[in-house]
Amino acid sequence: MMDNGAWALFLDLDGTLLDIAASPESVIVPKHLIDTLARLRTQMGGAVAVLSGRTLRTIDRLLHPLLVCAGSEHGAVLRLPDGAVAEAAANTIVPAHWRQLIHQQAEAWPGVLVEEKSHGIAVHYRANPQLGLPVMGLLEQFVESDPNFEILPALMARELRHRSINKGAALRRLMKTDVFKGRKPFFIGDDVTDEDAIRAAQDLGGLGLRVPEAFAGEPARVRAWLGELAERGKAPVDATEH
Repeated sequence: MMDNGAWALFLDLDGTLLDIAASPESVIVPKHLIDTLARLRTQMGGAVAVLSGRTLRTIDRLLHPLLVCAGSEHGAVLRLPDGAVAEAAANTIVPAHWRQLIHQQAEAWPGVLVEEKSHGIAVHYRANPQLGLPVMGLLEQFVESDPNFEILPALMARELRHRSINKGAALRRLMKTDVFKGRKPFFIGDDVTDEDAIRAAQDLGGLGLRVPEAFAGEPARVRAWLGELAERGKAPVDATEH
């Protein structure tokens, strides 16, 4: 059984809590999800965090009025339990001239959306999938010029990120704070950008679940499982039953 008093819960957002949408701005947040997260945060003494590629401002907008601990932009910007916000070093920020070149090129690519973040930048091509290779080619030029940065694969998108930033490091940082310390981390994520957090949770004696394997790739099943967890106060760790 999973005792809410002994665990810390870490959750990815898109593809885990929320269904993937046609564009980043068109996702739908079920009201009951926010209620569930609020109940779990109370039951877990505040030890609930969202680890997402989204900006902190966007996380807060999507989960309004709930404010949770968060590792936004894959951990580049952290909101700690006391409300303080900690940001990665300035040298982890994608250079301004790279951003300018990406925007200039995107203007010539119909359907391509550029998502600006304080540290990284993402390029979405869901509306025009055939542009996946050109987008990758553009970003590869930057990484070749500075190998401290890497290209993150995502569903119909690619993102530039500094190699020192990842969700695993964010999870480890939060686990050192008073609210999370002494608990077992439990992380749920859905894609390759979540693998660092899965490994970190396991290394710290906790668990990491992948949505495609444990929840048949359906965020709705994740939400249902979390609802059951909040209702019972404890639930089977084996989420594959759902």
